[in-house]
Amino acid sequence: MRADLEIISQWVKPNSRLLDLGCGDGSFLKYLHDNRQVKGYGLEIDPEYLTQCVAAGVNVIEQNLNNGLGNFQDKSFDLVLMTQALQTVRRPDRLLDEMLRVGKESIITFPNFGFWHTRLYLLRKGRMPVSKSLPYTWYNTPNIHLCTFKDFEALCYRKNITILNRRVVDQSHKRNWSSRIFPNLFGEIAIYRVAHN
Repeated sequence: MRADLEIISQWVKPNSRLLDLGCGDGSFLKYLHDNRQVKGYGLEIDPEYLTQCVAAGVNVIEQNLNNGLGNFQDKSFDLVLMTQALQTVRRPDRLLDEMLRVGKESIITFPNFGFWHTRLYLLRKGRMPVSKSLPYTWYNTPNIHLCTFKDFEALCYRKNITILNRRVVDQSHKRNWSSRIFPNLFGEIAIYRVAHN
């Protein structure tokens, strides 16, 4: 299991109802079901991943996140999860609202465009950076709304969203002293748990 998912699994309460947005092959949702007795659904648009979810016995719904979550009632889940996908949707601000409408809490992860390697790459080469956490070139990237940790926290503040937990990690999902002191500069990936005030 990816290290960020291990961190997230510690924040998931046993027997909770969970919605996993962009669930991929469903392996994390299956892990949470088997180890934390989580009940829930994954949303996915990729046909190959949908097939893998069904084969693994994961409840999955084919759905484009850009169309919102209007098919779910308010507070129908304890937790709504979205890993490494916030930056790929057309309106991340609206999807964040929807996540907190249908769930009591949300966990979101995304790459930090303010990471020092990214800044240095832009300064030295004058081109959009390509790295392990941002592996695409500017013309074929699914990432259409790159942001920094400060950008995300400013959005949460504007929307009266409380940040319950924040973990700032490197590409290996490890914490170090520099990312604790200067998270927006030395943190490569963010893991946030949020709720409405």
